Amino acid sequence: MEQHALIPDFSFLERVESFGPFNAAECFQCRKCTNGCPASFEMDLFPDQIIRLAVLGQRAEILQSKTIWICASCETCSTRCPNGIRIAELMDYFKEMAVRSGVPTALPRISGFHKAFLENIRFTGRVFEGALLPVWWARTGQIGEKIRTGEVRNDLKQAMGLFSRNRMSLGPRKIKGRSQVKAILRSSR
Repeated sequence: MEQHALIPDFSFLERVESFGPFNAAECFQCRKCTNGCPASFEMDLFPDQIIRLAVLGQRAEILQSKTIWICASCETCSTRCPNGIRIAELMDYFKEMAVRSGVPTALPRISGFHKAFLENIRFTGRVFEGALLPVWWARTGQIGEKIRTGEVRNDLKQAMGLFSRNRMSLGPRKIKGRSQVKAILRSSR
């Protein structure tokens, strides 16, 4: 395995913290965040490692990691942190940074869902399930797979069951304050 010299960029954390504060510099690597994380078994870097990389200014390693996309934002890490580091919020911020920067991800279906979800909310001000999954499937190439395997029939059957029980509408329901939601999402781009 080839090793390379680590060149710290301490200004990176200052820039990140200006969007928080996330308090990442308070981390003393106790690993409570990682030990409590229900998704850590799927991560390539653990939450405590992401924080350490942030402190050292290793932007590329953070944004290319699977960890930021696997994080479910369940807040277990933030709750367990003895120093009040807002780890789940930091992971969300890194997801947005990766999207804005156009960094390719090793998990395109997850990042594709993230993008489709935010666009869905941007359109109506809330989630419209009737469009969310089809848009996500189309953008990530899953629609062809679902048609080939016949899985699309099961999905349509489930959707019809939801429609018939009034659990999903045929069109998006508009909400009050839609323009405010759009402004919030626009400012986070």
